[in-house]
Amino acid sequence: MSQWKRRATALAATLSASALLLTACSGGSGGGGPDDPIVIGVSLPLTGDFSEPGKGVQRGYEAWVSAVNENGGLLGREVELRVLDDQSSADRVVQDYEALIAHYEVDLVFGPFSTRLVVPSARVAEEYGMLFVEPAGAAEAVFEQGFENLFYAAPAIAQDHYAHLADHILSLPEDQRPRTVAVASMDDPFAQGTAHGLRDRLAEAGLDIVVDETYPPNTTDFAGIAAKIDDSGADMVIGGTQYQDAVNLIVALRQLNYQPQIAAFSTAPTNPEFPVAIGDRTEGILAPTGYTPDADWPSNVAFVEHYTEMFGGPPAEDEANAYTTGQVVAAAVEAVGCAEQGECQQRLVDWLRENEVDTVVGPLSWDAQGRPQSAHLIQQYVDGEVSIVLPEDTAEAPFVHPKPEW
Repeated sequence: MSQWKRRATALAATLSASALLLTACSGGSGGGGPDDPIVIGVSLPLTGDFSEPGKGVQRGYEAWVSAVNENGGLLGREVELRVLDDQSSADRVVQDYEALIAHYEVDLVFGPFSTRLVVPSARVAEEYGMLFVEPAGAAEAVFEQGFENLFYAAPAIAQDHYAHLADHILSLPEDQRPRTVAVASMDDPFAQGTAHGLRDRLAEAGLDIVVDETYPPNTTDFAGIAAKIDDSGADMVIGGTQYQDAVNLIVALRQLNYQPQIAAFSTAPTNPEFPVAIGDRTEGILAPTGYTPDADWPSNVAFVEHYTEMFGGPPAEDEANAYTTGQVVAAAVEAVGCAEQGECQQRLVDWLRENEVDTVVGPLSWDAQGRPQSAHLIQQYVDGEVSIVLPEDTAEAPFVHPKPEW
């Protein structure tokens, strides 16, 4: 513990320049008395490869802090959020959480965005015995590390995101099913997890995987991959994507006039900027989502109203998962009656292991490794609007198949 603290203290001077204290009050170190604020530390990719979704997570956290403070805070104490920019770097995120916990002595921590950043930051939190609820580390690899303090604040892990879509495709009559599938995935545990989970289900059922490409996270030129997909004539394309990579790949496919029957991309279509980014040619595009602003979960109605008032539009999935992270931690804090480093953290962990929490994405509970025990919805652009299409008992619009030309 002391070695970690020495390292964190040495880093503090470098990191303090990037710290953002998001509160109406001054201050910023945790561990205070009953009248002092509860300080929550988080590192987010506000610059670099994951900056777009990272900023969405930041907005979700900010909305949660604002809503909590309007309702009296936690344990009657105001909540403050200390945010560091990890620049989408795994090395930097480790430094950030060391500094947040050991130097700034925050009372609680929230997780970052992206599996690539969740795993190293979770190791730091585990070393310090801190509860670690995170909004964006969904890859199976996260839950194979042996973490005992980690909880994922969303309905399902990455490999299961497309479960409802796979079920639907395999339920179609033989003459309506796609026969060939092209897959392109970012070399990222989450992005690959979503695409490969669907790929494997379809392959096991006899569909032919004719293209299976993996590309580095910093790829910007998708002409080669798009050409392989176009040459294959695949009936279906699956993109294991984050944001900008999906935009670039779709633009490249459109330039070649490749027209699949089914097109599914993870993460990007849930981003409100997505339609404009690809030229408003979204009709029929599919994506898994753990959230819809139209859900009638009790807290979601208030969340959508509060978020829209703050930011001028409804929240998307990243913002909702961040808000859910706050709800999960708050439920444990209020139930246990503490929020500080030390023995309190294990009490928070133990409470979450045994209880279900009502959130804006629905009721959540977890297995021993922190996997949520629910399922993602499938959304699709239908008549220019994003609508839930699967499963059928929660559908807002009928599943569009085949996909209109983009």
